[in-house]
Amino acid sequence: MKMFFTLLILSSLFLCSCGGSTQWTPHSYKKASKIVYKQVPADFIPRKLTVVSAGDSLTQGVGDSTNKGGYLPYLKKMLEKEKGIKEAEFYNFGVKGNRTTQLMKRLQTPEVKSAISQADLVILTIGGNDIVKVLRDNITDLQFSDFTRGKEEYSVHLTQIMETITQENPNAKIVLVGLYNPFSKWFGNIKELDQIVGDWNSAGQSVIANYPNAYFVHIDDLFNENSENLLYKDNFHPNDKGYKLIAGRLNQTLGERTLPDLERNSLMVSKEEN
Repeated sequence: MKMFFTLLILSSLFLCSCGGSTQWTPHSYKKASKIVYKQVPADFIPRKLTVVSAGDSLTQGVGDSTNKGGYLPYLKKMLEKEKGIKEAEFYNFGVKGNRTTQLMKRLQTPEVKSAISQADLVILTIGGNDIVKVLRDNITDLQFSDFTRGKEEYSVHLTQIMETITQENPNAKIVLVGLYNPFSKWFGNIKELDQIVGDWNSAGQSVIANYPNAYFVHIDDLFNENSENLLYKDNFHPNDKGYKLIAGRLNQTLGERTLPDLERNSLMVSKEEN
């Protein structure tokens, strides 16, 4: 147990140096003043899919050698091969170091609200830095119960995030990407790490289960059960291979659940009033 907490403290100090805000430049948006619903087969005319990605460094793409947004460019290519999708347009609102409380504040900005209001799909990566905050706040006397309390706060904040998104756009599909344990390959004998991540993933699943348009995507097994090195040189964030696997898992879930739901819905054709 002493080794476990020592590792967590050292890890938290390292992650603190990776946090902080970064500049992000959202697209400009123009809201349609009138919505006309038309019943059209989804594959009759290939449609444009609008995707908003928001959250922390996994959305920003820290560790991506191309600096193009981590899993986003891989997922874009995969989606555009799907039947009925002509183009997948992504808006990246990922900021490294962001926690649930910080994401909540950014969801209230006009730029992000406008993007969500027009989105077919919202993908979230959030929660890892909430765990880091538990480490920082209790660094002198870290107890396992601290993570339990932190998990409860995470659930409350995640619920607020979901409510904000669904109120802005009740028709959007929402995907929460689960957490993974970046230290499992090197410190697999420290089972407390896996338990903490597993508990927080279960909390995320419980929140998502309350929303019929939302889905939870596990990625922890991609890192725990792979002999390849999927981490960037910081041994925390995914590398290119890791991001590609995350995109593949997302595409699999979207193909099985989200895209069929979107195809069953009536296509929305937006027209501006003259």
